Amino acid sequence: MIKITLPDGSIREYEKGTTSLQIAQSISEGLARNVLAAKVNNEVWDATRPISSDSSINLLTWNDALGKETMWHSSAHIMAEALEALYPGVKFWVGPPLENGFYYDVDLDGQTLTPDDFEKIEQKMLELARQNNTYIRKEISKSDAISYFKEKDDHYKLDLLERLDDGNITLYTQGNFTDLCRGPHIPTTGFIKAAKILNIAGAYWKGDEKNKMLTRIYGITFPKDKDLKEYLVLLEEAKKRDHRKLGKELELFTFSEKVGLGLPLWLPKGAMLRERLIQFMQKAQTKAGYLPVVTPHIALKDLYICSGHYEKYGADSFQPIKTPHEGEEFFLKPMNCPHHCEIYKSSPKSYKDLPVRYAEFGTVYRYEQKGELHGLTRVRGFTQDDAHLFVRPDQVKEEFCKVIDLVMHVFNALDFKDYTAQISLRDPDNGAKYIGSDENWKLAEQAIIESAAEKGLRTVTELGEAAFYGPKLDFMVKDALGRKWQLGTIQVDYNLPERFELEYTGSDNLKHRPVMIHRAPFGSLERFIAVLIEHCAGNFPLWLTPDQVAILPISEKYNDYAQNVLNLLSNFDIRGFVDDRNEKIGKKIRDNEIKKIPFMLVVGEKEEAEKTIAVRARSKGDIGSFTPEDFANYVKELIESDFKQKTEI
Repeated sequence: MIKITLPDGSIREYEKGTTSLQIAQSISEGLARNVLAAKVNNEVWDATRPISSDSSINLLTWNDALGKETMWHSSAHIMAEALEALYPGVKFWVGPPLENGFYYDVDLDGQTLTPDDFEKIEQKMLELARQNNTYIRKEISKSDAISYFKEKDDHYKLDLLERLDDGNITLYTQGNFTDLCRGPHIPTTGFIKAAKILNIAGAYWKGDEKNKMLTRIYGITFPKDKDLKEYLVLLEEAKKRDHRKLGKELELFTFSEKVGLGLPLWLPKGAMLRERLIQFMQKAQTKAGYLPVVTPHIALKDLYICSGHYEKYGADSFQPIKTPHEGEEFFLKPMNCPHHCEIYKSSPKSYKDLPVRYAEFGTVYRYEQKGELHGLTRVRGFTQDDAHLFVRPDQVKEEFCKVIDLVMHVFNALDFKDYTAQISLRDPDNGAKYIGSDENWKLAEQAIIESAAEKGLRTVTELGEAAFYGPKLDFMVKDALGRKWQLGTIQVDYNLPERFELEYTGSDNLKHRPVMIHRAPFGSLERFIAVLIEHCAGNFPLWLTPDQVAILPISEKYNDYAQNVLNLLSNFDIRGFVDDRNEKIGKKIRDNEIKKIPFMLVVGEKEEAEKTIAVRARSKGDIGSFTPEDFANYVKELIESDFKQKTEI
């Protein structure tokens, strides 16, 4: 017999070899009908996989993120089976689950696939799903796996096998399809009741531009048809909110192939929005005791060799900049932390000087693959609201908690209410990924865990998601459409101070190492603004929006008065413009509604005579007649009231 510990702490005994699905059946037949997979000793397993020793289990359904992930991974296999039936000779590379759905990279062997083919693939997937075939797991030796895929003439799977160890290889079969896969999978294909092919794109094999271009097919499935319909409605709303579309309509940013892919150009309105975010953060940082610093966009290669970044990321960075001086190489700055270490080191420090908090809006450059670039969310040049705190070991937790407060201040001000703090720790089975001693890693991880608990954050823990130099607290934010984004991050680092030989003189008059805390509440301005645009559909908070008012003269006779009103409002820091186009007032109102201007100020004969403005609020209509001064005070009170309400914790 084996002992099984359930999530409520209760312990039940079962025969050795019992599966998670059988355990679910012993609890409730209704529960068993919904089980997609199980977490066995913190590892996700097939629900049909036998358990041979004492274990803790957590049964996973569609309501669990890992349950959805398992369903979508299994759906990628169903799509592959459908493609094999429809496109003889097709070969498969990898097909992972995504946050919403899945994709599979495929080699169509010269055949073409267009959006017109999506429906027939979907119908074939559902036909196969209705067969209710079992996903069968088979452990296989490496030599047998090689023989199997050689017989199928599948060099893609043979390439994957080269990196796998013997004794750790599994095949999965459902229906007529067999794939090299570590799993896990749902019990049967019958759980899949609705399917949609979402998109196709090109993807280089193994992400290398020198390799063959494969076809990446994106799809999604659901256990109920109504779930798919609801998702498609959400997808349409997401298209309306797409930051690339709104960024163009609102004249915020653009890209130019002549400048370079992944290098955004900020237009005047976007630059104003960006600048106000910077000012907002600078004000909060100054209040919290941060000191501004500025570092160059390039540095000698040796700086990044010292930090360890070159070893980890050098091959994927922009290539070195060579100078006329033989052997001298510079890199475009991929991160700011090594520069801040050198600033700290530029003068001696006492224990009384710590903590030292350096902050910089530093632009960094990383060579993302062409196929991975996406608007502002994945770029090659971006600006981080970066800061590095150099603290004594006894100050780590207190300073970490203060940084959490700063992240909360940002989220509250910008109406991000739904977030989870992800505690990103080392992969205990892959120490080669990281630098530094086990002792320092344990101290850093403990500081993060305790700080998150002290602040009452809702947390999840992810092994293997730490930075190579230290663990992190990553803030995973859900936007208005329920999509999850990684924005702010805080990291504890005992290792870079060691590499850069940073010191401070302690109260014992001896030299000691400081600890570094890396933090970026926005993450990057580009990504943050992209998420913000989509979260609020371009309807920015009044304090942040580039143009708060559009002044609309009824005819050109009142253009001068409109300009006088704008000049007066600018004295009160109200931002806007005069729409003096030769158009009817109705069209001006509609156009500025589309531009998401919060207030439209209509001026004509009556307003000029009475020195007033007729105010129209976006989506509300007319709200009355004001003097410019009274309107300015009204806007100021609105901003102060809203800001105070959101940022008082």
